[in-house]
Amino acid sequence: MLIKSRFVIGSAIALMALTGCSKGTDKPADSVADVIAATVNGKAISKKQVDMIMKQQAAQGMPDTPEMRKMIIDNLALQTLAADEAVKKGLDKKGETADQIEMSRLGILAQGFVDDFLKNSPVTDAQYAAEYDKIKAATAGNEVSARHILVEKEDEAKAIIAKLKKDVKVFAALAKAQSKDPGSKEKGGDLGWFDPRGMVPEFGAAVVKLEKGKFSEEPVKSQFGYHVILLDDIRAKEAPTLEQVKPRLTQQIQQQNLKKLLDEMKEKAKIEIVGASAASATASAAASSPAAASAPAAATPAASK
Repeated sequence: MLIKSRFVIGSAIALMALTGCSKGTDKPADSVADVIAATVNGKAISKKQVDMIMKQQAAQGMPDTPEMRKMIIDNLALQTLAADEAVKKGLDKKGETADQIEMSRLGILAQGFVDDFLKNSPVTDAQYAAEYDKIKAATAGNEVSARHILVEKEDEAKAIIAKLKKDVKVFAALAKAQSKDPGSKEKGGDLGWFDPRGMVPEFGAAVVKLEKGKFSEEPVKSQFGYHVILLDDIRAKEAPTLEQVKPRLTQQIQQQNLKKLLDEMKEKAKIEIVGASAASATASAAASSPAAASAPAAATPAASK
């Protein structure tokens, strides 16, 4: 069954996950709530329940047909029968079942709080403006169209530069023949349009110093090897319009507002962790046991370049 994308409260440090979700137009609560779709030993299954599940299935491409609705009702009937038997046995008041019911209750109530907050806390024009200004500032400047040839050794790069000084038109052919960059090699070293700030620092710093049509006359060393760079063109970078980024900004601002509220709630609350010392002592004892001492050491991850 499809789980609806929405705001959720995550861990103890209130991590939020926000994804776009169109909820549609809500109908009045009593429009379908009292319509009975079926009964199980006299207990009602409402049309509202069936509609909710059908809506989730439809989002996955399942057709809304009488047969599908009957299947949903059959499943709800089986769940109702099983749940009734569980209650008769008192499973709702003991063991893991009771724990899971309480956890589900907490999750549903917390989600209800979040949904209510989002519904009644719309993003203001001032908030949109502030975040949009950040986007414009981040995208200000130029973007470039450039080519490069990547080789392993500095001498190789210097040899390529010597050939380019005689005829820059051989750049594409040299890139196809010698470049170690699989992404641009077959395109004559062409990297397309990009923001130099998005490249590794050495490459970005070198390309912004070039004039249009010029190439780097000294090899540019980076973590990948030695680059020879040719600047094809340069243009002012245009920021997206507010309307283009508004859906993403809405999610981002709502997430920020929600996190701020939850952080304030946590700050004001009295939260006491009970048994932490005992748990720590248990962990220490386990670590010092003969079994732990004889366990093989975990492999150390290789340092990233």
